[in-house]
Amino acid sequence: MLAEQLVASFFAAAGFAIIFNVPRQVLFQCGTVGAVGWFLYRLLVLNTVDEVVATLAAAAVVAVISQIFAKWFRTPIIIFNVSGIIPLVPGGLAYDAMRHFVENNYEVAIPNAARVVMLSGAIALGLVFSEIINQMIRNGKWKRYHNKYDRKGLERS
Repeated sequence: MLAEQLVASFFAAAGFAIIFNVPRQVLFQCGTVGAVGWFLYRLLVLNTVDEVVATLAAAAVVAVISQIFAKWFRTPIIIFNVSGIIPLVPGGLAYDAMRHFVENNYEVAIPNAARVVMLSGAIALGLVFSEIINQMIRNGKWKRYHNKYDRKGLERS
């Protein structure tokens, strides 16, 4: 069952990458980011971790992999972030919440809507958390331990 979900999440992420006009050279990587994020999410949920925490962890991992791929393939990070996050979006739960609101079944709708808000917030927080860590690493004091020349051979000031 997990294998089918991995394949489906790969094609979902790659499919959304196609919709967003991602260059063909990175379609496979976009699908891989989505599949890895979904795999981590499912692995954590199967090991009795709360869905919100699992979504937060998966979103942070998606963002880290997206940063790495963006550097490797010299493309904007948003290409990998958006396609990698797509499998984690709680679309079905949001639909159910809205359907119950329309049917005036508020006892079911409000908890579902609250869950959607928490899951969406976890996705956003995971992306932001990863970016903060990336900024701390890039602006950290560890750079002073590198030599005085940059990648192009020019002297740093």
